[in-house]
Amino acid sequence: MRVCVKYRLAGQRPSLAGNVKVKWGKEMYPDVEVNTDDEPVLFKAQIFALTGVQPERQKVVCKGVTLRDDTWGNFKLTNNALVLVMGSKEEDVPAAPVEQTRFVEDMNEAELATAMDMPEGLINLGNTCYMNATVQCLKTVPELRNALLNYDKSSTGGDTAGELTAALSETVSALDSGGSSACGVAAARLLGALHGAAPRFAERAAAGGFAQQDASECWTEIVRALQQRLPAAPMPDKNATRASVIEQYFGGTLDVELVCSEADEPPTHSEESFLQLSCFISQDVKYLQSGLRSKMAEHITKMSQTLGRDAVYTKTSKISRLPAYLTVQFVRFYYKEKESINAKILKDVKFPLDLDVYELCTPELQERLTPMRNKFKELEDAKVQSSLSSGNKSHGDSSKAKKKRVLPYWFENDVGSNNSGYYRLQAVLTHRGRSSSSGHYVAWVARGAGWLRCDDDTVTPVTEDEVLKLSGGGDWHCAYLLLYGPKILELPEQDEDEPMVTDITDDPAGEPPTALA
Repeated sequence: MRVCVKYRLAGQRPSLAGNVKVKWGKEMYPDVEVNTDDEPVLFKAQIFALTGVQPERQKVVCKGVTLRDDTWGNFKLTNNALVLVMGSKEEDVPAAPVEQTRFVEDMNEAELATAMDMPEGLINLGNTCYMNATVQCLKTVPELRNALLNYDKSSTGGDTAGELTAALSETVSALDSGGSSACGVAAARLLGALHGAAPRFAERAAAGGFAQQDASECWTEIVRALQQRLPAAPMPDKNATRASVIEQYFGGTLDVELVCSEADEPPTHSEESFLQLSCFISQDVKYLQSGLRSKMAEHITKMSQTLGRDAVYTKTSKISRLPAYLTVQFVRFYYKEKESINAKILKDVKFPLDLDVYELCTPELQERLTPMRNKFKELEDAKVQSSLSSGNKSHGDSSKAKKKRVLPYWFENDVGSNNSGYYRLQAVLTHRGRSSSSGHYVAWVARGAGWLRCDDDTVTPVTEDEVLKLSGGGDWHCAYLLLYGPKILELPEQDEDEPMVTDITDDPAGEPPTALA
């Protein structure tokens, strides 16, 4: 293979782009590609894919020099150089002589993951938990996942948004079916693409490794790239203006009214777009709903044309378009000038598993939400009536399981919207620590009827009660970002001789609950 050695400024080490031989125990891997322009962690990720040895367990040596995580330093490579790797796989542990029955309560996290068929996680490449947690949360949106899996990686165009989208597509694919080795390589490539799109995420800590970053900023950067590269799903309305999957499924609109508190000015009206709502935490805020309400009616200072100076205005916002997937950020960090850090507000703010945002909407949208909300209420009333009726029957009577059909959660002319105002929590991104530039981030995601805790490459089952305890109030994990999905209405199929539970003739039936992107 042709070797390309690029010489930099005088006094700097030349970079190598070629092949080396990697020896691990009795195994020899020839022709392993390496480029010293990349981070050393990418080379270690390649070794992990070949050997199964986690990067943090690797000792990589060439000519007596050990490779560091943060820099190539004096680790000089030439074409066909021999690189020695020392370290063992986690599973290389002597097995017990006799296999014994193990109870779930006695298993560790790794055993639980194997026994309960847990999905793959993402290895921590050095303070990259913020990225791993973000990916696991976004992956819970089926329409976004479908769009990523169908993304044409050859159409990146060479721009950073395209490279980041392609890397995320590869990561989602690896999480689905690639195994731990493929996930490790994909995570390394995603990290490199993230550094290319936002160089601030490549900052180094004082110790030399990658610095911890803010997961909310990572979320915003990834969503911004996807907004540029993932086209919207087909819309019935040809005049629809939502150009991307992100705007379609995550984007909402606000009707905003500004009223001057100091002068007799006519109110001004405008429309604003949002991809997430903010819950500001004050002394009076104890619940998510009250935090959202306080943000919808706030006082701001702006220039008054009437007074010729800054004046106080009352800004009132109402939601005029609800997205299918609602992202909410708890504003838990504020800048402390004395310590020069983003300090954390640890206050306990409760959040629900089921969220109703009807009161935050405009009267016009509330009117449009009412028909689907009535269907939810009628179904609940029917369940109560059925429960009372079954209580009067003998124990020998058993009702047959009925087939169910799912009603679309979006308005017919607006794919990707929410037509009821009802949401169900499906992912929580938490932070443990005292500042956004330190501590640890974890994703907690819904799976079927249960929940999973995705702590980098360790995935374990948790209960709903454990998720609800993430509301804050101490040094344990605090909810930082919430991702709510649409509450799905499932109607039982009616028997021919059975009266209808609800009238559903107005809306199309038999469509899947997920709009394919």
